[in-house]
Amino acid sequence: MKKEILVLGAGTGGMPAAYELQAALGNKVHVTVVNQSEYFQFVPSNPWVAVGWRTRKDTTFSIRPHLEKKGIDFVVGKVEKIEPGGNNVVLSGGQVLSYDYLVITTGPRLAFELIEGAGPSGHTQSVCTVDHAESALAKLQEFLKDPGPVVVGSFQGASCFGPAYEYAFILDRHLRNHKIRNKVPMTFVTSEPYIGHLGLGGVGDSKGMMESEFRNQDIKWITNARVAKVTDHEMFVEEVGADGEKIREHVLPFRYSMMIPPFRGIEAVAQVKDLVNPAGFVLIDEFQRSPAYPNIYSAGVCVAIPPVEKTPVPTGTPKTGYMIESMVSAIVKNIEAELDGKSPSTKGTWNAICLADMGDTGAAFVALPQIPPRNVAWMKKGKWVHLAKVAFEKYFIRKMKTGTSEPVYEKYMLKALGIEKIAK
Repeated sequence: MKKEILVLGAGTGGMPAAYELQAALGNKVHVTVVNQSEYFQFVPSNPWVAVGWRTRKDTTFSIRPHLEKKGIDFVVGKVEKIEPGGNNVVLSGGQVLSYDYLVITTGPRLAFELIEGAGPSGHTQSVCTVDHAESALAKLQEFLKDPGPVVVGSFQGASCFGPAYEYAFILDRHLRNHKIRNKVPMTFVTSEPYIGHLGLGGVGDSKGMMESEFRNQDIKWITNARVAKVTDHEMFVEEVGADGEKIREHVLPFRYSMMIPPFRGIEAVAQVKDLVNPAGFVLIDEFQRSPAYPNIYSAGVCVAIPPVEKTPVPTGTPKTGYMIESMVSAIVKNIEAELDGKSPSTKGTWNAICLADMGDTGAAFVALPQIPPRNVAWMKKGKWVHLAKVAFEKYFIRKMKTGTSEPVYEKYMLKALGIEKIAK
């Protein structure tokens, strides 16, 4: 009898997980993917969608035909409940799916409700989903007719800072293209202790590089920031000192704002006792496995990772694309070991490669591993990064359509650079 493997989520973790599981274990398992929507969205392109440089058609595609072509079942539905005791997942509408192994790659819940007035239903925009990016674009088009101050950044509780930086620079370039940048004072607000921290304690000279870029583009900033509330056209920001105590208050007027929200675990996952931490993120051991439920694995933004260091405003650790793929590859190896009657023993490297667009240039960093102390850490800037990000968008979307999560040439090219997914 084939083992049933259920993958929750079809994003940058779930799609590669399904493909790798099917490729490695196809004759031993039956893989089913559950996702709340019919389409895959390439989230790193959303900052471009939010200024009209990309469209939904450019960055999304229908999931079903690509998974089914590989013999993977696809179910569209919202997960209402996980029942680890019975190895079941209950979907809205009452459909029950049973599993031998559950792989949770849901991504986060966007917890706008934690800050009064935050989010597209409030007074700030988001680039965390393609729907949010399209909403941000509509608001931006209104803003361009009557420009004024802009606030961009990340609320406390966010654990993904790169898109905020990208959007600040992309918006800056967009406003210059429209020749109205001189009418738009820009302020960057973040919970990070310094510009370029990125939730990683910095990478290479990220602090100096990003501060220099902000000065060059005339973008002001406030760090160690807690946003108390957002009202129509005003953001109330508390700046704290090294001890976490408030040292000053800022009332920032704005006519347009994009802020990355706090992240939490999705409700169906967060309500499972012993599976998650207080924020609803999945607790995992070194093999990506739940300590409480050994047949549950997890990868991506939904896993619990401690902060890299204590900061005045608690700052989450981001989970970048290649790091997530590293987690996924470890999961596949460990499930394969279990099916062969062995104990899980494979660990992901959690290496990180990041390409951040900055409008007409960009910044790239490599952190091996992502969590310090590191063997390698560097950050470089140049127009080549912008071009590389454009190329990577096309490459990754094609990779997800063809069902090859790691083509041979990618594997050996990265290996030659000392970048691997599996720890030796």
